[in-house]
Amino acid sequence: MYQTGELVVYGTTGVCRVEGVTCPEMPGEDRSRRYYLLKPLHQDGIIYTPADSGKVPMRPVISAREAEALIDLIPTIQAEAVYSPTLQALAQHYQSVLRTSDCADLLRLTMSIYCKQQAAQAKKKRLGMVDERYMKQAERLLYGELSAALGIPLEAVQPYIARRVAGASAGSAREPLAQ
Repeated sequence: MYQTGELVVYGTTGVCRVEGVTCPEMPGEDRSRRYYLLKPLHQDGIIYTPADSGKVPMRPVISAREAEALIDLIPTIQAEAVYSPTLQALAQHYQSVLRTSDCADLLRLTMSIYCKQQAAQAKKKRLGMVDERYMKQAERLLYGELSAALGIPLEAVQPYIARRVAGASAGSAREPLAQ
């Protein structure tokens, strides 16, 4: 069971702080059932979720050491653009990756879409709306967790990654996170 003050990743909402564990005062609810009261770090609102429910995945935020190791892997990742015969299939693929809430998967997804963006720009075209939407979601989730893990502001995550990657692989500019 998570404790008050702990940071968790809650589904595709992203990083939340556990504000408390409570029993609801709502009519029709089992008053013995415990609920987490979650406050998203990077968006407004409060989330009540049953402590014993597995419908929406919830896990602890990665450690600073794990975050640093993930960033160190960026120069070694061979990202390839994912194409699909239909936009629906592409969106389903992207959504399945987002649902994992796994930072390494989110990193690969972001880099994959970045490859598509580079290819489109080379042809003087724009990235498709589905790709743009999922790239933003993946970056929001990834940067939010890295921000929490490293204890740095959300807006400082991308420059931090760029400095680390530039130091690890001088001059490599194909990584999306090193823009």
